[in-house]
Amino acid sequence: MDIYNYYKEIFLDCINSYNLSDELKFKIIVEKPKQNIFGDISLNAPLVLSSYLKKSPMDIASEISDLIKDKTHDFSKVEIAKPGFINFTIKQQVLISFLENIKKDFGFPENLKKQKINLEFVSANPTGPLHVGHCRGAIFGDVLSNLLNYCGHEVTKEYYINDYGNQITFFVESIYFRILEILKKEKFPDNANLYPGEYIKDIAKEILDQKIINNFDNFLSIKEKLTEQSISVAMKLIKDNLKDMGIEHDFYVSEKKIVKENLLDQAIEKLETKGDIFKGILPKPKGDVEDWEPREQLLFKSTKYGDDVDRALQKSDKTWTYFANDIAYHFNKINRDFDLYINVLGADHAGYVKRLKSAFSAIDKNKKFEIKLSQIVKLYKGGQPFRMSKRAGDFILAKDLIDTVGKDSVRFMMVYRSSNSQLDFDFDAVTEKSKDNPVFYVQYACARINSIFNKIKNINDNEIQSANKSYLTDKHEINLIKKILEWPKIVLLCHSNLEVHYIPYYLYELAQEFHSYWNAGKEDNSLRIIDNPNEDILKARLFLLKKIFTIFSNGMRILDVKVPDKM
Repeated sequence: MDIYNYYKEIFLDCINSYNLSDELKFKIIVEKPKQNIFGDISLNAPLVLSSYLKKSPMDIASEISDLIKDKTHDFSKVEIAKPGFINFTIKQQVLISFLENIKKDFGFPENLKKQKINLEFVSANPTGPLHVGHCRGAIFGDVLSNLLNYCGHEVTKEYYINDYGNQITFFVESIYFRILEILKKEKFPDNANLYPGEYIKDIAKEILDQKIINNFDNFLSIKEKLTEQSISVAMKLIKDNLKDMGIEHDFYVSEKKIVKENLLDQAIEKLETKGDIFKGILPKPKGDVEDWEPREQLLFKSTKYGDDVDRALQKSDKTWTYFANDIAYHFNKINRDFDLYINVLGADHAGYVKRLKSAFSAIDKNKKFEIKLSQIVKLYKGGQPFRMSKRAGDFILAKDLIDTVGKDSVRFMMVYRSSNSQLDFDFDAVTEKSKDNPVFYVQYACARINSIFNKIKNINDNEIQSANKSYLTDKHEINLIKKILEWPKIVLLCHSNLEVHYIPYYLYELAQEFHSYWNAGKEDNSLRIIDNPNEDILKARLFLLKKIFTIFSNGMRILDVKVPDKM
């Protein structure tokens, strides 16, 4: 049960006589006050209703607070605060009754319409291993998928393989020249279009070991087979990188296959019937572009759907642009009939959002489509920018990061900040065993709770479940109960915003409350858990710990971070 939603329903029932519209009801929010001194929950109804009722917020607050006091006696204190909030302090016995009703599915959003969701993420070009820039978006997408599954949706995790176009040609040529370097000692060409990374040598060696191609004398004669083999080896490399992060996709879509099946022609035909395809001349790009000249092109009328400019579909040589193929891919996705489509893109694709949303709307305006941008990650060690890999060319391998600090630390910390914010990944912080390392601090709390139950042998689950919870009166225990009861709100917040950073941050706050409780027992024997001589108090505290552990388990399962038995 969501305590905030529970009281919102009660408060709305109290003001039912005001005949509020659904729009006004939606604007009324029950939430945790920003400061604890203002109580446990806060209601903004007086501010929302001031214009509607043509009264001052403070007068409305006085009216509503009286109505609420008549309706329920759950609060030890009801206070009005400027400019028009009503703050409530919940009685301890009421908080405990909420605690008693927590089940394993606590936090599961109520009355949520279940959806089929297509979630595309990573979709890195198959031209080499994943780097740290891919790492954040990959983990964000995977954790978001876990969250949506936790909320009851059916999620398909999709990877779009960009295995068509010039970048693939240059990639395969790079491998070919590395093969010649190995077989014939020929020097690798000095060409800016080629891929110089050492990993290209590894792919070349793998292809030679497979012995599918026996003659490398003529590139054109083996180009198709070498391309197929190169993509296969590169995708295995990427899948291995993802597996190291705990990520496996459900579905892979090949751009090359999209092109071969002429899906672009079908998409263009559909857009033409709507008048969204035309021949025209684009305005000159902003900035000093010396080689630009006006020419007639096949264009998509993306400004009709909110884009800044119309978009080119063909290059000067009449071949399709990358954006055109992207239209075909999303045409393919829409035909697979999901309720919601989500793309996770890197920060370097920010300028691509409007045109993609425009194309999606043009294909089917009734389908819901969301794009989440994953901002860059900067690595630091000793307060200085840190580079790890010498094998990747000019980027840092995701594998090196995982090998250095471990999967759990990477998954936890990559979603510790909003996907919209730059993330500073500090090696010192994530490797030290202290409060400053959030993942360690949360896992340590889990291990401490596990250690308590491993030591308790003479009290069974039924005895814990039936414990007298009225013994939970200490401020640390009440604070823990209040923090536990925030969990459904956190899940709903993540679901509503398609963001997941609220979860690790909340788990860290819950760990802080628990460690504070634990440390208080070191200073005050009456707060000790295991060694408490009063068995009734012990059972009540074990009940509280079980509920805390339920939250940790659910949260860490969404993050796919280990809950350790000991540390």
